[in-house]
Amino acid sequence: MNEVFARGPSLLTRLAFVLSLSVVAMFIDTKVESVSTFRAYLTSLVSPLQYIADMPGAALSWSASRFTSRKHLLEENELLISQMTMMNEQLQRFQVIQQENQNLRSLLDAPVRPQMQKMIAELMAVDNNPYSHQIVINKGAIDNVFPGQSVLDESGIVGQVIEVGTTNSRVLLLSDVTHAIPARINRNNVTLIVNGIGDVNELSLEHVPHSTDMEEGDLLISSGLGNVFVEGYPIGVISSILRDESQPFAQVKVRPAAKLDRLKYLLLLWPVEESSEQTLSMTQDETASGEQDAE
Repeated sequence: MNEVFARGPSLLTRLAFVLSLSVVAMFIDTKVESVSTFRAYLTSLVSPLQYIADMPGAALSWSASRFTSRKHLLEENELLISQMTMMNEQLQRFQVIQQENQNLRSLLDAPVRPQMQKMIAELMAVDNNPYSHQIVINKGAIDNVFPGQSVLDESGIVGQVIEVGTTNSRVLLLSDVTHAIPARINRNNVTLIVNGIGDVNELSLEHVPHSTDMEEGDLLISSGLGNVFVEGYPIGVISSILRDESQPFAQVKVRPAAKLDRLKYLLLLWPVEESSEQTLSMTQDETASGEQDAE
């Protein structure tokens, strides 16, 4: 049976031929300079084929990187959103803390006499009775709070303590209709009585003769009469004076110095006598401890 295709050289012969051809090509490449130029042209001709052959792999790599990058971006986006939400929550708390810090600084910088003992209290509750202006603070008998104690904010007198519990106390505001406080005009020391009328933004002066020396803008301060309120702290400013001769007394309105509708932190004061006794007691204790150390 005749073979359709004639058999070529044997494998050994082919191998020997290829090796010989390779040796000759390497010899020519090292000895002939023009071959390098030919090789460069040949490389340029073949390079498009290399790019075409590499395109499927490059496309797959690009697609994989795109999907991976998108997934990474989504995860990073979710992480950043959660971090931003947490930071916004902290920022809100920091803003509240900053405002409270400013209020406390203002309160501590209030014009309290150096010899006065003072303590910061915080508002706990506001009386929901529209006809009674009272608040509850978080200081009580365990903090040595007592009935009749003066209560201030950073601007002026707020009211006085009327009931004392173990851990909290009730304060009657200046604006309550049952409240009255002895006052004097800072400009000329004329003594008056400031009364609440049930309005946190307005007080009044009762039974003031038309001839009383007072002007709009006069500052009213506590006179200390009655031994309830400490002397010399702002009560309010005279906002209007109506002298109607048909009426027996002038109608005088006062704008409170304290922000009675925006209370948060308050200042409790102890009388000068009590502060002096405590200072004297502390001095005696320090002297006694010093003598014991000397012995």
